[in-house]
Amino acid sequence: MKKIRKAVFPVAGLGTRILPATKAIPKEMLTIVDKPLIQYAVEEALEAGIEHFIFVTSRGKSSLEDHFDVAFELEATLHARGKSRASIAHTQLEPGSVSYVRQQSPLGLGHAIWCAREMVGDEPFAVLLPDDLMLGSPGCLAQMVAVHNEHGGNIVCTQRIDPEHSARYGIVIPEQRIGSVTRISGMVEKPAPADAPSDMAIVGRYILEPDIMALLATQERGAGGEVQLTDALARAAAKGNSFGYEFQGRRHDCGDATGFVIANLAVAMMRPGMTGAVEDFWSAQNAVPGVADTERSHVAL
Repeated sequence: MKKIRKAVFPVAGLGTRILPATKAIPKEMLTIVDKPLIQYAVEEALEAGIEHFIFVTSRGKSSLEDHFDVAFELEATLHARGKSRASIAHTQLEPGSVSYVRQQSPLGLGHAIWCAREMVGDEPFAVLLPDDLMLGSPGCLAQMVAVHNEHGGNIVCTQRIDPEHSARYGIVIPEQRIGSVTRISGMVEKPAPADAPSDMAIVGRYILEPDIMALLATQERGAGGEVQLTDALARAAAKGNSFGYEFQGRRHDCGDATGFVIANLAVAMMRPGMTGAVEDFWSAQNAVPGVADTERSHVAL
């Protein structure tokens, strides 16, 4: 079984759910505490043994490309001031390990992945959606690589959701449960709650076999008039050897303002030296007498 060496990062989206923050800043460069979302995803991939990083970009994403380049002026300034450069060490990837390809039209996730077909080649590969911040130890992708080493095939990361929210997700059709792994026979993109085949939603991590590209090449349009990855995965699942993996950890959807704020709090509460200050601040706000919950949120701002 081939090693998972390559990862695709679809980062061409406009980030419309969190405007105006993303008007001039790529959503993937919004920071969770002190690191941009894309760096969390790249570090997760590094932990999982990824060697080749493929970014599917669009116009206005140059700051993302610069983030993973060498910053001579910054490093020279830090050195001159006797300051450590460890804080930017993980922003520099090995020369030759990074590729960029543009998705010139916003035609969906399936189309974005298809744009990377020449770089992926004939190897199984990972896909990471940076909007989804996955906190776990080991990381989500490392967990999925272990599953792929055992089962092979296409693997989607899943999480249980309230069935009322099924229209926001791709939903898997489960066949056989094996611990945290479920063999699946199909998937449905954003079904109405009454039509959802399960409560297992697909979230932002995938390991895909290279033949998925042939299915995406048809450019068949699905929900929203876009080329949906879920539709291609559903056709692949009908042939067998597709699995859902229930990630052991916590997911934060940072594509909207609520999830983004909660993710910042969650990461801050995990950081040594920050936990106490955040807890003290929150306790102080809750202790303000006569302040309603909605008013208290304004005080916290």
